[in-house]
Amino acid sequence: MHDRPRVPTLSLTRIVLSCGRSVELTELRLTPTYGDMPAGYPCRAVNDLRIRALLHTAAGLSPTVPVHLIPPPREYPDQYAGAFGPVETLPRVACVGRFSSMPLAPAKDPVAHRSGLTVIWFQPTTRVPDPYDTDPALRQVDWTSLAQDYELEGLPYGP
Repeated sequence: MHDRPRVPTLSLTRIVLSCGRSVELTELRLTPTYGDMPAGYPCRAVNDLRIRALLHTAAGLSPTVPVHLIPPPREYPDQYAGAFGPVETLPRVACVGRFSSMPLAPAKDPVAHRSGLTVIWFQPTTRVPDPYDTDPALRQVDWTSLAQDYELEGLPYGP
């Protein structure tokens, strides 16, 4: 039997986390990790600046939910170390994804509330995470301690 949602959704994809919770990827921004790098080379200082910029951007995208960074793998190719230290590279694509799921608090109405989390991760390709072949680090996100419930806006209430 296939694991399908009962109602079709308009999300980009659905991922089942290691804890068993199903989360929907509702927004995804992909950028080249070094697309706007000034003169120089990839090193720890450049990478840390890039990560800080992504955290700032992610916080502005959806202020109603927290932001979580999955620490990126850092590689040290055997290249000449310049003035800023050894060459250090990150995967070539920086991803900022907005995820949502059922509310964390069981007492909240699942029609009017969701839980959400914005996640930053790095990957080697521009591929949207696949429901059946998602990066293990993304599947390991601790939703219950990182996500936050929020109320959906624009829903009609009352008689």
